[in-house]
Amino acid sequence: MTAFDVNAARAQRLEALGRDWSFALDGDRFTLPTELTRTTARKLRDLDDNDVDGLLRLLLGEEQFARFEQHDVTMQDIAAILETYGKETGLGLGEG
Repeated sequence: MTAFDVNAARAQRLEALGRDWSFALDGDRFTLPTELTRTTARKLRDLDDNDVDGLLRLLLGEEQFARFEQHDVTMQDIAAILETYGKETGLGLGEG
């Protein structure tokens, strides 16, 4: 029996999804990772369930989050972004 090749599986996922997932807002483009490291997952677990800014800051990074904050975004906009992100990457963030 051959061993499961983690690197090959990762390469296949990244080829199918791409390295980043992106969305556009008022002509500005933002990217989110299609895969999360264990370190990022641990930081996500440590966030309060209602810490939307913390979640976005962690996923976007400081530079993108600063740009994102310049936009007038509703909670419904954020929910739509996270729902689509979860569906398209399989990460399921923002689900109740």
